[in-house]
Amino acid sequence: MVKYFSSSKNYSYGKTLNMLPNAMELILIDIYRRLVYYIFMGKSDAKESIIKHGAQLVHSRGYNNTGLSDILNAAGVPKGSFYFYFKSKDDFGLALLGYYWEFIQGMINAHFSDKSKPPLKRLENFIDAYQKFFKRIGFRGGCPIGNLMQEMSDLNEDFRAKVGDIYSLMKKGFAGLLDEAHEKGDIPASIDIDSMSQFILNSWEGSIMHMKLTKSDEPLNLFKHIVFEQLLK
Repeated sequence: MVKYFSSSKNYSYGKTLNMLPNAMELILIDIYRRLVYYIFMGKSDAKESIIKHGAQLVHSRGYNNTGLSDILNAAGVPKGSFYFYFKSKDDFGLALLGYYWEFIQGMINAHFSDKSKPPLKRLENFIDAYQKFFKRIGFRGGCPIGNLMQEMSDLNEDFRAKVGDIYSLMKKGFAGLLDEAHEKGDIPASIDIDSMSQFILNSWEGSIMHMKLTKSDEPLNLFKHIVFEQLLK
């Protein structure tokens, strides 16, 4: 029996509708949680939290192996709120690529713009910084951009295109340092800057992949030895 309003008349709706108050209660609780969340966190903060926590999960588990519920639970965002911020999981994934690139770009700017050091030393310092980071996390995870390139390039054209854009920017950064080194006479004049910068980027990503397999920095050390002691000598 379910009573509604203040009428003295009782309305019996059967077993299914007797569950209605519980269902309505859950809906109202969810609405209330969202309202409180928006008031105290705000839309932009919630979106940032989803991306930040999602980035950590995707980096450790992979994109397709990470569910939206895992991301929302980690971010502390009410379930059902995801689509206020992203049109789809793939829309979120593209935003994730942008987030990863901001981190890499920060590393590039921090090391490549240090004009107090020779260009090749700046490149070496950049690689060393990443090597220390990988060592600190047990040589796990690898490059988040490289991971998504491998996982999604054959499955989603938008992912493939955005990863390609990021790779072009990374290559441009490497090429800029090699140009400087060429002007200073630090590398052989016969080196083709465009080809060498692409080769260094490709080799760097391959070394990171092998690092995940060996769980050591041996592949990274070999990469540095070949690049700095042979290719650029």
